[in-house]
Amino acid sequence: MRTEPADPSASVADPLAGRRILVGISGSIAAVKLPLVVSALAQRGAEVRCVLTPSAAQLVSPVALASLSRQSCCLDADQWSHRASRPLHVELAEWAELVLVAPLSATSLGRWVHGLADTLLASTLLATEAPVLAAAAMNTAMWAAPAVRRNWELLQADGRVLPLGPASGLLACDRRGDGRMAEPPLLLLALECLQLWGCRQDWAGQRLLVTAGPTREPLDPARCLTNPSSGRMGVVLAQAARLRGAEVTLVHGPLAVDPQLLEGLRCEPVETAAQMEQALVRLQPGADAIAMAAAVADHRRQEPLAQKLSKEALERELACGWQAVPDLLAGLVARRPAGQRILGFAAQSGDVLPAARAKWVRKGCDLLFANPIDQVGAGFGGDTNQGWLLGGPAGEQRLERGSKLAIAQQLLTALRAVS
Repeated sequence: MRTEPADPSASVADPLAGRRILVGISGSIAAVKLPLVVSALAQRGAEVRCVLTPSAAQLVSPVALASLSRQSCCLDADQWSHRASRPLHVELAEWAELVLVAPLSATSLGRWVHGLADTLLASTLLATEAPVLAAAAMNTAMWAAPAVRRNWELLQADGRVLPLGPASGLLACDRRGDGRMAEPPLLLLALECLQLWGCRQDWAGQRLLVTAGPTREPLDPARCLTNPSSGRMGVVLAQAARLRGAEVTLVHGPLAVDPQLLEGLRCEPVETAAQMEQALVRLQPGADAIAMAAAVADHRRQEPLAQKLSKEALERELACGWQAVPDLLAGLVARRPAGQRILGFAAQSGDVLPAARAKWVRKGCDLLFANPIDQVGAGFGGDTNQGWLLGGPAGEQRLERGSKLAIAQQLLTALRAVS
């Protein structure tokens, strides 16, 4: 008798497993974070090789990177050798299926966009035809310098490159502002996006509003009505859309995901369904599309109690005093301006499709993704998902189990295609 694997994601192929990934590291203090990325890629089954500029080699140990990647680390001194039959930069450029340049310093950015080939990394970037994820990092004033801004604009126009601008925060130079490199979890997610979707910017110029996570409806100071949603599905959908060019606003309840995955998103944190509804009413008019991935509580206490109830009083209280939460998705559909596209989500159990069909008709949204929360690998809190997508040109489409990022890419493609 066939049984499900103990790990629900065990039967789902990692998009980065088996990929040949070249990691280029240039001279920014953010280079010290790259051993974490290289280690994570190797553990996920990727084949990793590292190239360091001379400045980067002063910040992070080539020996450590070689040990973590299980491959020799390439330095400028290795570029030309009478023992090699081919130039190293050409060999690396042709070997790579994906390239990560992180951190991308102001110097390496300038070399790259102006076609200079005076280092091993610069030569490799000019020679490769593989897609490149470029994560910038530098001092705030350097990032704001007109020359750097012009160079960054040139890089953004390169169709082979997925540029990841720096985040805002406290920098190693003690300045606070833009310039901090994307954190390792976001770099890994962006690499997955690059593998799954490439550098295409089909959402460029579009404004997407996404909801994610649970809501919490308080009963008393110690108790609330909520659900096990982690918010990961909505968060990865928002990041995938941003990496495909969208301007994304994320309205989210209490999340159980790495906060570093929120970098680059315009976030509106809320707690209750009423707060989420207020945010949606305010933000909906400015959105071209909406993805309602939040798991909103169905009921709330008419008036939360000021004092904690005893167990005996709680039993009596649960029998009364609750009211239905307004249908936020139906409200969005009723208020939407002409041309706005809406994707709804439905967490279902049992026979998913009949209930999903009825809900899709009742809600009136363009698309509805229904996932079976009672099946392994599709419920709350996991890294994978599956289900049915209703609406759009395909009518009814089965989305097989995959990473939540892979599902998000399919949903974004379908939502973008809605006319």
